[in-house]
Amino acid sequence: MDAVPGPASVHSAGSDPVELAFLRRHGVPDADVETAARLAIRWGVTGDLAIVRAGLLDEVRYYRALAAEAGLPFRDTLDDVHAMARFPESVLTGLVPLTGGGPLPARFAWAPRGASIGRLLSGAMRLGPAIAAIAPPGAVRDAVMAVRAVAIADRAADGLARLGPDLSFRSGATPGQVLAAFVGGGGAVLATLWWPDETALTFAALITTAFLASAALRIATVLEPAATGPDGAAARLREADLPVYTVLVPLYREARVLPKLLRALAALDYPAAKLDVKILVEAGDGETRAALAALRRPGFVEVVVVPPGVPRTKPRALNVGLDLAAGEFVAVYDAEDVPDPDQLRLAVSLFDRAPGDVVCLQARLVIDNADDTLFTRLFAIEYAALFDVINPALARFDLPVPLGGTSNHFRTAVLRGLGGWDAWNVTEDADLGIRLAAAGYRVGDLPSATLEEAPRSLRPWMHQRTRWMKGFLQVAITHSRRPVGNLRNLGPVRLGGATSVTLGTVLSAFGFPFFTAAAAEALASGRLVTAATPLEILAASLSITLLCAGVVALTLPPLEALRRRRWWSLLPFVPLVPLYYGLVSIAAWRGLFELLAAPARWNKTEHGLARTSRAARLTGGAGGPGPPPPEDAPR
Repeated sequence: MDAVPGPASVHSAGSDPVELAFLRRHGVPDADVETAARLAIRWGVTGDLAIVRAGLLDEVRYYRALAAEAGLPFRDTLDDVHAMARFPESVLTGLVPLTGGGPLPARFAWAPRGASIGRLLSGAMRLGPAIAAIAPPGAVRDAVMAVRAVAIADRAADGLARLGPDLSFRSGATPGQVLAAFVGGGGAVLATLWWPDETALTFAALITTAFLASAALRIATVLEPAATGPDGAAARLREADLPVYTVLVPLYREARVLPKLLRALAALDYPAAKLDVKILVEAGDGETRAALAALRRPGFVEVVVVPPGVPRTKPRALNVGLDLAAGEFVAVYDAEDVPDPDQLRLAVSLFDRAPGDVVCLQARLVIDNADDTLFTRLFAIEYAALFDVINPALARFDLPVPLGGTSNHFRTAVLRGLGGWDAWNVTEDADLGIRLAAAGYRVGDLPSATLEEAPRSLRPWMHQRTRWMKGFLQVAITHSRRPVGNLRNLGPVRLGGATSVTLGTVLSAFGFPFFTAAAAEALASGRLVTAATPLEILAASLSITLLCAGVVALTLPPLEALRRRRWWSLLPFVPLVPLYYGLVSIAAWRGLFELLAAPARWNKTEHGLARTSRAARLTGGAGGPGPPPPEDAPR
């Protein structure tokens, strides 16, 4: 069974591919068959994929006609799938065993693709009604996922933990880590009681060194140039030469943004027959499932219902989608995302030119609704600094990159080999970035924008940021279980970088209000002048130094990011970034408490609430992509 399509089966110039020719006898308009035949040749795929993915004929009608042509029974629902069905193999091959207890007894249900259709229709493959029934691929998928729901949910949640228990946050902190923390904390208390001055100096030296190193890294990223878009037009490979590209879109309670999402997917500049888009929706999310059923979707978009299970997290849904991915590359988008239409083409071009150890590309996340509120303006500044300055520089420095939760593009085989995402980590993106580095792989920069929606007020912002900070702590716990192994795999420089962008981010947020208060008190009291002892002078000097270094590290990347994007209207808000970071500190402490009380809780961010749109202002439209081009137009 052809999981990846081959070229169109054209027998001679001007003739229809065998996968299309029979459709004329079953009421499909000649114009649609001819259009599909031209697209199949241009895209380098078989006719069945061309006509269905281009939206010229839905898959149920196609397979019903195929069954009639082959003289086999047709089943659009399969409630008698045998327990021997395998996931994902039965779905990917389109062949599933039946119990034979259905209304039309047969041993198998089959959704043939590509060359298999030709063999079936030519008589080279002789099947009778007692052997096989024809079914659409979607029916096979849904039936297998229903009968294997428990196993699928278990695989998605714990597959990584079984691959390597130390790789997943599944079991939380190990006894050894708890003991080390207890001994370290107890030792620090005793040292403070017995040698207060010496202990204070030691802690001050450690904290200062770590904080200044982190600040220096952020400042250094400003010096590394990175354009906000591709240097030139992406190399446009012939459409027949483009690989199949899987796009995973996990949804939960996102009915509000579905029309925008479908417009964005339809606007992707990529051959429809080579797009394998899977919208992943939770089984219990009836609202989103009903909204999807009511909307007309492009032919390359399928809805995959994720079986119920725990934890109910985005990475668990992504693992289900990864198992079903047919593409050489796989990308992740969030519900509210609007990627640049040529982003997939650019990613293919960059992967083609990059060394083999570059297995992931991170696109630029750009806040679209920056003009909504003060919070969205500050969020836009923060994202610009992270995705236009810091992350591109980290990639060029060959340091681990904490991936964003969306617009990541992967080599599918490598991602599967690494076990996919950690379903038990609420910042699965940052965790995966560290695992990629530890496995010897690199993340590259993808200078292509994906528009994102920022939370408009404090409460949703705080819930989201609390989850992020909790997730960074989970990453730190997971990747500190084998410190010697990590040092060997990453090396001291990369290990330091990984620590800085995860644990260092949280520790800096923990200490920010205390550093600030100490520096403010030292300045207000003139302690540098009035201090009575060298220790007091040192403490005051360190407090002021840390505050100044922190302010510079917090403001320079945003200033450079705004310069690169020419977002001059946001410049007046940059002085507020240190105050904004005070809220990040509150979120970090909340994240610590939530880590102890509810480690797997996923604080959901609501979307579709934006009042403004940068894209709409620039285009004079409603924001986001317009309607898709005609399917026979150049793409």
